[in-house]
Amino acid sequence: MAQLKEGMKAPYFEGTDQEGRLIRSSDFLGKKVVLYFYPKDDTPGCTAEACDLRDNYSSLLKQGFAVVGVSMDSEKSHKKFAEKYALPFPLIADTSKKIIGDYGVWKEKTLYGRSFLGIARTTFVIDEKGVIEKIISKVETKAHTAQIFGLYK
Repeated sequence: MAQLKEGMKAPYFEGTDQEGRLIRSSDFLGKKVVLYFYPKDDTPGCTAEACDLRDNYSSLLKQGFAVVGVSMDSEKSHKKFAEKYALPFPLIADTSKKIIGDYGVWKEKTLYGRSFLGIARTTFVIDEKGVIEKIISKVETKAHTAQIFGLYK
């Protein structure tokens, strides 16, 4: 798949969340969506990012945003993570990597000199018509909402 760019139509997505509910991109037409991809539940960076979104959730809602997280973790893992940190938004369990692949966030990463494939922490801000408005590839986990609102440089 070609690399996604701002101004392109966002790929359709669907998957089950931590409550077993089917979440589809079509559910959000007419709303802005913060679709964020993260590597793993309950790890330091992913927790900081999720908690920043949680702490600013009412501001995001007031600005017309829905928030949806996606990782390869299972529904059970997502449920535990969401309950532990009182996350008010759906976390899609993309165990097949379909959404991850469609959004091009499965990439080669390096940790301690070792290369491996994994999810590149990335956020897509999608407008009311399903068009990618903003792609944040250098996520500031503790100030992510500010990045989404364009306040963080």
